[in-house]
Amino acid sequence: MRYLFTLLILNSFILLSHTKDSSHASAEWQIEAYGSAAPDFIGNYATIIGGNGEVLHEGSNGWTCQSGNNRPFPKMGWSSAHEAMPLCMDENAFKFMNGKQSEMTADGWAWMLHGDVGEDNSKPGVLNKKDSAPGQWIESGPHMMLMPKDPATIKNMSSDFTTGAPYVMMPNTPIAHLMIPLTGYYVYQPESNPKN
Repeated sequence: MRYLFTLLILNSFILLSHTKDSSHASAEWQIEAYGSAAPDFIGNYATIIGGNGEVLHEGSNGWTCQSGNNRPFPKMGWSSAHEAMPLCMDENAFKFMNGKQSEMTADGWAWMLHGDVGEDNSKPGVLNKKDSAPGQWIESGPHMMLMPKDPATIKNMSSDFTTGAPYVMMPNTPIAHLMIPLTGYYVYQPESNPKN
């Protein structure tokens, strides 16, 4: 009986310490979640920026991974990698995302293998479905993005996200970029799947 009691206490201690260390606001969780927005051969060697803007891991390959969710960073962290909306960006995509398009030396590339929690495809900053333009709400699954050095290169491309083909997000705005759906893209919004 004493052995069983000791075992139960020990297991409880391990469980509690694991829960504490597993906080989604912890550096460990964020490094794992944000770095997994890209294939491991990129994410494992990327710089990881935490939810409060701090560098959690210094990378070696010129890529940067961080949360892409523009909503306030929760005290206990994002509930899942999907909610965090992490993206891994090369140097030019990082410049694009930080409003420094004039400093880009080529098109930028970014991965978002966890997708996002949705936004209006036509208007920057619309993060609630009820506020979005009719037919413009998209909650994306896994995808890549091309951030153009020259916006004219994607100006005449379609912004229709229901075909399965690459499409322009935020057309005719300074942050217009090309979305490239990957397998599972419509998992969160099956009604937009071209098969339906």
